Amino acid sequence: MDALNKISATWQDLMDNKSDPRTTNWFLMSSPLPTVMICLTYVYLVKIVGPALMENRKPFQLRKIIVVYNFLQVLLSAWLFWGLGKSGWFTNYSYRCQPVDLSYSAQAIQMTHFCWWYYFSKFTEFFDTFFFVLRKRYDQVSTLHVIHHGIMPFSVWWGVKFMPGGHSTFFGLLNTFVHIIMYTYYMLAAMGPQVQKYLWWKKYLTILQMIQFVGIFTHCFQLIFHNPCNYSYIFVYWIGGHGVLFYFLFRSFYQQAYVAKSKSVKNDEPNDKKTLIVDDNENIVEYKKHYETKRDSITQINKALAKHL
Repeated sequence: MDALNKISATWQDLMDNKSDPRTTNWFLMSSPLPTVMICLTYVYLVKIVGPALMENRKPFQLRKIIVVYNFLQVLLSAWLFWGLGKSGWFTNYSYRCQPVDLSYSAQAIQMTHFCWWYYFSKFTEFFDTFFFVLRKRYDQVSTLHVIHHGIMPFSVWWGVKFMPGGHSTFFGLLNTFVHIIMYTYYMLAAMGPQVQKYLWWKKYLTILQMIQFVGIFTHCFQLIFHNPCNYSYIFVYWIGGHGVLFYFLFRSFYQQAYVAKSKSVKNDEPNDKKTLIVDDNENIVEYKKHYETKRDSITQINKALAKHL
C-alpha cells in the first residue's frame, strides 16, 4: 500500500508541479489518459469494429470526400509549418541547441499554441485509416500505418504537457513540411486515373519521409555529445528514439513495396516487356504488354492481369 501511495504521489507531483503551467488547463492536457483512450479506440475501430461492420457491405465511394479532406490537411499542415517557423525556427531559434522559453512572452505563447494544434492535428490524421476501412482497403491498414497514426498523439502529448517549445519542436517543423507534400499527393491520387498516371513520384515521397526521420534523430542526438542549452535528455531520447523507430519502419515498407516488388516483376517475365500504372491503392488503371493494350475499368483490368500473371 505504501508503494502505491508513493507512486500516486510521484505521479501527482509530476502532473501538477513538473509540467508546464501554461498548458495545464488546455483541452486534453490535464492527464494522458484521455489521449491514451482515444488512441486505443482508434486501433480497436480500424482493426476490429470497422472490418466487422463492413464485412457484408459494399465499399463506399468516397472520392470527393477524400479530395476535400486531403485539401484541408494540406492547408492545416501549411499553417502549422508556417506557425512553428514564425514562432522560432525561422526567426531566433538555434538549430544547434534551443532551450524551452517558459515565459509568457508573445513569441513563447505563440509557440505553445502551435504545439497544441500540432498535437490536435494527429487526431485528424485518423481519418486516413477510417477512409481505408470504409473503402475496404484493408491492405492499406498495415502495421506501419496503424502504429504510426496510433502512437503519435500520445507521443506529442508529453511534449505539449512538459516542453511546448524549444529543440524538439524541430520534429514538428519537418513533419508538417513533409505532410504538405504527402497530402498533396493523396489529394491528386484521389482525383482519378487521369491524374494518377502522372504520380510516378510516390516512392520518392517515402524516401522523403525517411530523410525526415534521419533529420529528426540526428538533430536530437547531437545533444548527447554537446548540450550547451541544457535541454532535457529525456526528450532527446524520446523524440530521437521515435525518429529511429519510424525510419526503420518506413525503410522496411520501402523495401517491400518497391525493391522487392521491382525484383518480382523483373523475374516473373524477363523476356516480356510490360508496364503497369497503378492508383494510390495499388489498383491497376493501365496494363500493357508488347502484344496487347487494355484500357478498361479498374475491375476488368485487374481481372485481366490476374489471368496473365
